[in-house]
Amino acid sequence: MTDPNAAVDYIIKHSQEYALAKANVVYLEQYRKTQKAICFQSSLRSTMAEKEADAYAHKDYIAVLDGLKDAVETAERLRWMLVAAQARIEIYRTQEASN
Repeated sequence: MTDPNAAVDYIIKHSQEYALAKANVVYLEQYRKTQKAICFQSSLRSTMAEKEADAYAHKDYIAVLDGLKDAVETAERLRWMLVAAQARIEIYRTQEASN
C-alpha cells in the first residue's frame, strides 16, 4: 500500500519545479516569435516569403525550437509524475473506504 503522505510530500516537493518548467515553456513559446522577427529583419532577401523562409531556417530560430522541445518534455514529465502522485492518493482513499 502506498503512503498517501509520501505522495502529498512528492507533490509539494516538485510543484515548484513543475511551475518553473511550465514557465519556461510559456517563455520559449513567446520568445520563438521574437527570435523569428529578429531573424526576419536580418535577412538580406527581398520578398516577405524569402525573409520568412530565412527566419525559419536560421540557426538561432532552430535553437529556440530545440529549447522549447526540451522545456515541453520536462514540463510534461513533471506534470505526469504529479498526476501519478494524485492518483496514488485517490487509490489510497478508495482502498481505505473499502476496508
